Amino acid sequence: MPTDKNRATAAAILPLVGGPDNITSIAHCMTRLRISLRDRSLVQDEALKALPAVLGVVEDDTYQIVLGPGTVARVAPEFEALVEEGRRAAPHTITADDLAAQGAALKEAQKTRNATPFKLFLRRIANIFVPLIPALIGCGIIAGLNGVLANMGWLPAVVPALAAMASGFMSLIAVFVGYNTAKEFGGTPILGGAVAAIIVFPGIAKIEAFGQQLSPGQGGVLGALAAAVLAVHVEKWCRRWVPEALDVLVTPTLTVLVSGLVTIFGLMFLAGEASAAIGTFADRLLATGGAFAGLVLGGLFLPLVMLGLHQALIPIHTTLIEQSGYTVLLPILAMAGAGQVGAALAVYCRLPRNRSLRTTIKSALPAGLLGVGEPLIYGVSLPLGRPFVTACVGGAAGGAFVGLFHQLGVAFGSTAIGPSGWALFPLLDGKSSMGATIAVYAGGLAVGYLAGFVATYFFGFTRQMLTDLNTDPEPTTPTSPEPTSEPALA
Repeated sequence: MPTDKNRATAAAILPLVGGPDNITSIAHCMTRLRISLRDRSLVQDEALKALPAVLGVVEDDTYQIVLGPGTVARVAPEFEALVEEGRRAAPHTITADDLAAQGAALKEAQKTRNATPFKLFLRRIANIFVPLIPALIGCGIIAGLNGVLANMGWLPAVVPALAAMASGFMSLIAVFVGYNTAKEFGGTPILGGAVAAIIVFPGIAKIEAFGQQLSPGQGGVLGALAAAVLAVHVEKWCRRWVPEALDVLVTPTLTVLVSGLVTIFGLMFLAGEASAAIGTFADRLLATGGAFAGLVLGGLFLPLVMLGLHQALIPIHTTLIEQSGYTVLLPILAMAGAGQVGAALAVYCRLPRNRSLRTTIKSALPAGLLGVGEPLIYGVSLPLGRPFVTACVGGAAGGAFVGLFHQLGVAFGSTAIGPSGWALFPLLDGKSSMGATIAVYAGGLAVGYLAGFVATYFFGFTRQMLTDLNTDPEPTTPTSPEPTSEPALA
């Protein structure tokens, strides 16, 4: 049964990451199981990569095990349950003090190498918005379905209901952003949500700031983000200076009052100007830059995915969706996944005798076609080195194609974020006809597939790589795609 399979996968992973007492926290995103470790040295990397369900591992602020979309959402609860069961069964197997002493040097070295202020800031921004992605996807798909029904004149009684479902979350997204922001920055989440709620309150239209009448929603998610960060700082100041006997009354009152006034008479206007600037820049970038802008965006997106920094673009996408109903950037960035698919197909053709690598490609390809590139990145192209670069070439070509047509007048975007590849078709919307929109996006995918394939087939391997890789690996590592030496990628 599926549950047994997912539990078996979790049970296979757990001892290879040091057992229950080596785990300090567990989370997951769309494709990765993210765990925090007490002692990194207890992890058996090679054995972990050799598991059939594991598509790759990534070391960042957490240890990330790539399982793929769908799978990770089912394995993660089983993994959490096994960790809890293991702790109850043997609570004193490993103590926190022992593990801290053993792993302090490795942990500190890893943090020093990766935790630059800029990267930490981007990860925090991503942590705020990633939990919102399921709702964005669901509401976006409902919005697309509602548009089809409205255009076709079908089920007129259902259309208003679907519109309410699709728009309800987006109308209050600032509250959720405020809540998550306060939680991420160490404040009281509900106070962050309370301050952010001011932005979407209808009565805000009666207030004037900077000589202009404010409007509900002005500043959007950027205003909510800034307001909640300010609320956290005010709350922390209050916690330090307000007497403990008065804290329960004074701290939340001052937090909402001070942050709320600054939000109303400053942040909403400034964030509104910033949001408008983002929308104007995105439109002008593609209207004037066209193919070149698409080439750069499509070509650079895979490295961002590799580093996990692509999630920092979520606030920009969300801002564009708030303004125009869709984000024009996502269809272009999605071309990076097309280049990755083309590159993987070329690897499959160039290495006919490497059965384990071809098996990995076949298992990861469906996810790649749906726009989830991490299994192919970490299981195929990145370990090989050169095919990762040629996959970026394919993404650049597909991005240039879509960007060119945007400049020619076929401007469109995605009504939600999260899906990509073929899964993005139901979410496409724009100023042109749906037929033209679908044709251009499909054409971009085709160009990305072809360019990624051709670039990888002819330039993705040296002669030595073909000699070393075009053999059947040892049977003890049937799904490992890595060559004997890790390529150097800056």
